[in-house]
Amino acid sequence: MKTGRSLIAWGSVLLAVMTFSIGIGVSVGSTTIPLSHSLAYIIHHLPFGDWIITPNWTETEATILAKIRLPRVFLGLLVGASLSLAGVAFQGVLRNPLADPYILGVSAGASVGAAIMLAFGANLALGILTVPLVSFLGALVSIVLVFWLGRMDHQLRTETLILAGVVVNSFLGAILTFTLTMVPGNKTQQIVLWLLGSLSLRDWKSGIILIPFFLLGLFVIWAFSRELNALTMGERGASSLGVQVERTKWVLLLTASLVTAVAVSTAGIIGFVGLVIPHVTRSVVGPDHRLLTPLAALAGGIFLVLCDALARSLFSPLELSIGVVTAMIGAPFFAWQLHRSKRGSV
Repeated sequence: MKTGRSLIAWGSVLLAVMTFSIGIGVSVGSTTIPLSHSLAYIIHHLPFGDWIITPNWTETEATILAKIRLPRVFLGLLVGASLSLAGVAFQGVLRNPLADPYILGVSAGASVGAAIMLAFGANLALGILTVPLVSFLGALVSIVLVFWLGRMDHQLRTETLILAGVVVNSFLGAILTFTLTMVPGNKTQQIVLWLLGSLSLRDWKSGIILIPFFLLGLFVIWAFSRELNALTMGERGASSLGVQVERTKWVLLLTASLVTAVAVSTAGIIGFVGLVIPHVTRSVVGPDHRLLTPLAALAGGIFLVLCDALARSLFSPLELSIGVVTAMIGAPFFAWQLHRSKRGSV
């Protein structure tokens, strides 16, 4: 019961913050829309909202909100939540606060698959699902390589795992560079901008593609919350509690890789969300994955929407890549965490 009350309380707080972040996300940009107009437009289009709100926005503002800003914010919420969810799974399975899709090379593996599909136009076999599925295969190959390289004496140590992630990221970066050199010139810039991570020029369909994969990932990872809690005691401790450790690890790793791959195939490489948000959420609500999993997903969506708003407003009318903003926040955080983990091991 205590967990349920905590989930409702923290969830309510984050939903209120998410509402505010959505208002900020749809208001800022090259054309600024008053926050009161943005929130009024959103509420007006909710069920029975037209009974509460009298329209106060212009026709131009309505067009910008409906066709540009709201689809972008909707996608940002889903991508941020997906990457944060994957980070919760990776950190829980590996018992490592430095694990995340970007650092482990999963994002890079997914981007290789997606870039190849985008470059050579092989979006045929399964229609719109081709790029996400090929991204998933790339993510799966990369995580297997990282584990193979990072395993020493039948253990996954923090230092070797990070080093393995660096090696795999470098190798996949070379493949990406080779792919770009082989692409016809008119597609190179498009792929480069996509690789930097961006939510621009996306429509509602981009977010809708993500929904089933995100919901599947949320359901599976939340369903394994008790197993993740048991794994905090180590594999032997979890096994003594009846957890099928190997099965649990692979189900969660596959799920996290799939969620990451679909997010990357939609928005490109956006680093450090899966590192920063699970860690910060854990420090606030505690390590219980029954709370951590859904709350980290909410916090991840909020974080990415606000980062995207920052990317659009810092040098307006120029727009930064959202991957640049998350890296500026996440890289120092990663360095701090790495320093703490080294001090703890001394």
